[in-house]
Amino acid sequence: MASRRVFHLHLVSDATGETLNAVARAACAQYEDAHPVEHVYALVRGPKQLERVLAEIESAPGIVMFTMVNEELRQRLEARCVELQTPCISVLDPVMGALGRYLGKESSHKPGSQHTMNAEYFGRIEALNYTMAHDDGQSAGDLNEADVILVGVSRTSKTPTCIYLANRGIKAANIPIVPGVVLPPDLETAKHPLIVGLTTSPDRLVQIRKNRLLSLHENTQTSYVDHDAVEEEVAIARKLCARHGWPVIDVTRRSIEETAAAVLNLYNERQKIS
Repeated sequence: MASRRVFHLHLVSDATGETLNAVARAACAQYEDAHPVEHVYALVRGPKQLERVLAEIESAPGIVMFTMVNEELRQRLEARCVELQTPCISVLDPVMGALGRYLGKESSHKPGSQHTMNAEYFGRIEALNYTMAHDDGQSAGDLNEADVILVGVSRTSKTPTCIYLANRGIKAANIPIVPGVVLPPDLETAKHPLIVGLTTSPDRLVQIRKNRLLSLHENTQTSYVDHDAVEEEVAIARKLCARHGWPVIDVTRRSIEETAAAVLNLYNERQKIS
């Protein structure tokens, strides 16, 4: 049984592979003792590229998952996997089949259709530019143009959460709450954005900050990592959010993706009301 805990996972895509990678990792995460060795092949759109993939699959047999729309390449991949007695799974076929039956239409069979450079794509680029320009309290007096503003004490994952949101087309700014430091005036007057506070447990925050200082080869004996000071800092931030009526998300046991999903839920609910 021990030999089955580490296995080769071949991810073959005719586009960037983002969708396939996300599905594969979500599935593998359900098996705590399974440790996949990922082999990622993106933009596989011709016979020569596929042959190189097949050679690697043969040299390291495992499970093959793919997203490919070219029927000839699909058949070649599936046939070779049958010969090698290797499981081969098309992760989008069940969804595409259901959609086709419901809509009564054939799919476009166009690789990477979700990455078309349309208005939505350029909207994401604009959101990312805004987010990078408004990271960690940077403000040009235009915070009201944000869709979401995250506030919180240092090391509560504000920046990575904002970047994740920007990739979903959300203009996200973040403002650190620092004891004794006045918040930007336009934060108080902003009416358009959803303002959300991020918090975490003092114990967890102290550990994260200590690790951060160690990585920078700095002295860890400062108020930045003093438990009592951190506890007070977190309490001040919570009181600030309560005073303004800003919703608060505890990120202690949340991944960046989970925090962003919680923010998006709040944002979507707000959009419905308005």
